[in-house]
Amino acid sequence: MEPGWLLWGAAVLLLLLPVLAQLSPAVNFVLRVGFYYVLCIVCSALTAPVCLLVNGGRTVKNMRIIRNVVRTFKYFFGLRFEVKGLENFEREGPAIIVSNHQSVLDMMGMMEILPDNCVQVGKKELMYAGSVGLIIYLGGVIFINRKSTTSAKMVMAEVAKTMAAENVKVWVYPEGTRNCTGDLLPFKKGAFHLAVQAQVPVIPVVYSSFTTFYNPKKNLFTSGKVKVEVLPPIETKGLTSDDVSDLTDRCFRTMRETLFRLSGRP
Repeated sequence: MEPGWLLWGAAVLLLLLPVLAQLSPAVNFVLRVGFYYVLCIVCSALTAPVCLLVNGGRTVKNMRIIRNVVRTFKYFFGLRFEVKGLENFEREGPAIIVSNHQSVLDMMGMMEILPDNCVQVGKKELMYAGSVGLIIYLGGVIFINRKSTTSAKMVMAEVAKTMAAENVKVWVYPEGTRNCTGDLLPFKKGAFHLAVQAQVPVIPVVYSSFTTFYNPKKNLFTSGKVKVEVLPPIETKGLTSDDVSDLTDRCFRTMRETLFRLSGRP
């Protein structure tokens, strides 16, 4: 096929895409999700050299740069964040931040409120996600092999030492996987074992349900508002491993009640 026809075909396709998006929710969903991934890849590739030039390599300080870049994403997708309780991040010293995990869009919500000196715990597979893997590596993300319980426990033990030595907060998704149902999955106990081991507080963060504007099962992806609430810290001083189950249940109940309230559910 001649190059001229290819150019004409591409031009016609570009003109038709907005029309198709209006006619078909599935096309609209695919286009918006595809654009989100492209935005992540391109911005990661452009931001990585900046992190290397400014901070010289892998460090939590790079999260400030990454945070400022990702905060612009919401304007592309028409998302608004209504945040309460940021003062609960202001306490000195390390802490475990636990949050509900709904979709690939959680990154935007996290970066909207991410405090300084805070790193995330993520699955090891993210390291191999091209420029995205590179940028989160440079940001100091702690990678865990979820398929190996022994490996994960060893990493978490090292995290406890790092928290104390470097005075950082650690962000964990205790559900362990994305859950776009409008409810919470049962919490895994790793984050709470870590909090008790390090004797640091747990700070719950709750995002309202995305289901009103983002739902893969319904091919729904529109603009919308996300309510975010940072809850008061839950102290762990004096607790032992015997108290981890109660701590986990307490945090789960509090976050679930808050999720329903923010999402307008009874």
